[in-house]
Order: sequence, then C-alpha cells, then structure tokens
Amino acid sequence: MNKKSKQFQLSRRDFGKLTGAAAAGLSLNMIPGFARTAFAVETADQIIPGKSASMIIHNAKLGVMETPLVLLRKYAHTPKEILFCRFHFPHEGDAAWYASLQPPKREDWVLEIDGLVQRPRQVKLTDIEKMPQVKRVSVIQCAGNGRSFYAAEQKVGGGQWKNGGMGNVEWEGVPLRQFLADQKVVPAASVRWLTAEGWDQPATPEGSDFSKSYHIEDGALDNAILALKLNGEPIPAAHGGPLRLIIPGYYGNMNVKMLTKLLYMDEQAPSVFQSLGYRMPLRPVKPGQFKANDYTIENSRPTYAHVIKSVIFSPLPEDKPGSGPVQITGVAFNDGTAPITSVQVSADGGKTWQEAAIKPAESPWAWYHWQVDAKLVSGANTLISRATDALGRSQPLDGLTRWNPRGFEWNGADRVFLTV
Repeated sequence: MNKKSKQFQLSRRDFGKLTGAAAAGLSLNMIPGFARTAFAVETADQIIPGKSASMIIHNAKLGVMETPLVLLRKYAHTPKEILFCRFHFPHEGDAAWYASLQPPKREDWVLEIDGLVQRPRQVKLTDIEKMPQVKRVSVIQCAGNGRSFYAAEQKVGGGQWKNGGMGNVEWEGVPLRQFLADQKVVPAASVRWLTAEGWDQPATPEGSDFSKSYHIEDGALDNAILALKLNGEPIPAAHGGPLRLIIPGYYGNMNVKMLTKLLYMDEQAPSVFQSLGYRMPLRPVKPGQFKANDYTIENSRPTYAHVIKSVIFSPLPEDKPGSGPVQITGVAFNDGTAPITSVQVSADGGKTWQEAAIKPAESPWAWYHWQVDAKLVSGANTLISRATDALGRSQPLDGLTRWNPRGFEWNGADRVFLTV
C-alpha cells in the first residue's frame, strides 16, 4: 500500500508549495515546532500559525493539540483556530504542507478509485467540487480523547488527552454512496471492504501507510461524505484538506485526511493503523493482562463509532464559582444511531441526581446541549454527568472498567472537582 499512483506523483515538497502557508510566504524556518525541533515550542500558534496560543500541546513534533474547554464551550461550531489536531507522521524539513490553517491550493489533486474493480477511476478534485453537496454537522473526536483519565488505573502511552480532543463541526461535501454510484464502479463479487488512503506518508520506507477499512455494507457509509468544506470554508491542510472522508458518528482516525484513494478489497487493509492500532479488546482487560502489541483482528475491534459520552462545560475550576445557586451546563453525543434521551447530573458526588433539560441537536451526530440548576456548597464539590440514549446505552459510572492499553474510547461519567 506504500506505492503511490503514477498519475499522482506529488512530492511532499511540492505539496508544501501548494499550501496556503507557502502562498502566504511562510518559510520553513518560521515554523519552529516541525522544521526546527531543536528549539523549544511554547505555544500552539508557533507550531501551526493561526491556532490559538491557548491550545494544549501534547506533541509539538506531530502537531498534536487539544482545546481547553473554556474555549470549546464558546461556539456552536468549533472554529478551525481552536479545533484539536492529530497527525501521525513527522515531516522533518518540509513541514509547511500541513502546518497551516490556510486551504491548500488544489491543482492536480486526484481521487483514485481502484482495487478489485472492473475499471479503475481517477476523478479530479475540480470535478468533485462541481457535484451536488450536502452538509453534515457532527462531532469529530480523537479516539484517545479522555485517555488521561485511565491513569487512575494505570497510565498508558500516547497523548494524555483530557476532554478537549473533540469539536462540533459543520462539514460539507459529496455523498459517498452517490459518488461511487455515479462513477459506475463495478466491484468484484469477493469485495467486502472499502479502504481509504490519505496522501501523508510514513517517515521511513518501511513504515505503514495510514489506511482505514470499512465493511461495504456498513450503514455508517450511507451518511459519509467526501468533505470539501469545514464550517463553510475549504478544509485547511491542518485538518485534512483539500479532501477528507467524513463518516458522521465515527472517531477521527476513521475520517481519513487528505484523501487520495478509495480501494475495493476482499480483506482489511494491512496497515498497522487498521490491524494493530486504534483497536479495542473484545473482552475487559486489566494492566498486565493485555499489552499494546497484543491486538489482533481476532481479539479486538476497530475504534469505529463513538460510544456515548457527556462532558461538563461549566462551571469549571477556572470559573472560580461561589457557593449557592449555579447552572451546570454541558454537551452529550453518541454515534447518531439513537437520540440522547437523558442526562443525569449530580452536584454532590453522586448522592443525589437531577434530570437535565436537553436541547435538540442540529443533527443525529451533533452535540446535545444540556443544562440543570443546582447548588454549590462551601468547600469541595464534585459534579458528575451521565448520558443515556434511546437504545439504553449509558456511560459507566466507573470508566476504568473499560481500561485498555492504548487508552481509547474513554466514556466514564464526567466529573469536575470544584473547591468553593
């Protein structure tokens, strides 16, 4: 899967020239986080110009950063300036291609349809842009969002995300199923998987491409789009532009950035990101029983659909609330297959609970905003929120029951500790 199309031989350096950062005259020496890793990086805007300096940096070399909740809660649709970032491959020496919030220039960008098909296709991005498009408001979330909370059982490797590895975004693009139908692709009878590949490449020839595979019959693909816009603007390189596969209700790693290939296959992609990384054990495990490299196709599943989750947005410790009446607010979401029907909130560490008022969501995959009136007492206060949907799926009160050695899919009841 490492071999790139002969018809699309765009080098990393050439891509850098096509990004808006290059167009704006940003030299590599002006991006200390990637091109000058010997120098300390203090703020996110030094890594990706235009990002909020308040972003929480988990890995400067890879541009991994999350959004403080005090910023995230301000917007119905998360702006690109504060949307979390997650890339997997360092690009020493030619970092400008994705260290930019500007849309990449898109000349010669091609999407290939290949694999077990009667006749491969190549579709220019300029032609995709002319096709009918739809909007999808959906939560985009890193599968590792909340990973730091697993440390109460045992810390796992990777970025120690809190709850800011997510955003609520309006995507716009061409419906995937209709696009494939219009291209009159005829797959072989043995085809069971659709694999998506992005442009970005591993740091070494021996590395594995970032490829993700989906069952052809996966109902989530019915809502998928070939996204061209993020919040009404062309998708910036830092968030997967110029073309990104968006599957509403699926974790971010399944929404392949910088899409260049769709492959019909009879097996899953051999990429380690499909077969080893981004997977959850099929049975509960404890530290020492199951290690990060013990995953196989047989004993685990991919991190596909969001598990149900709620997050408290206010009050937070930064708000320094006083004792007395307070309004507790937050959001809840799931994979979109059933509506959120209940958010229970406790202001006293779980001794008593109240039902929050839930506002209708913009779409099945978007945030459900909720609020409840409560009272804080002087001293220590523990706020807890727990969401339930129409299928009866609910957050575990103890999220550590889902501990796993890669720290994915945290969805324990959310807790905020306040000292008043």
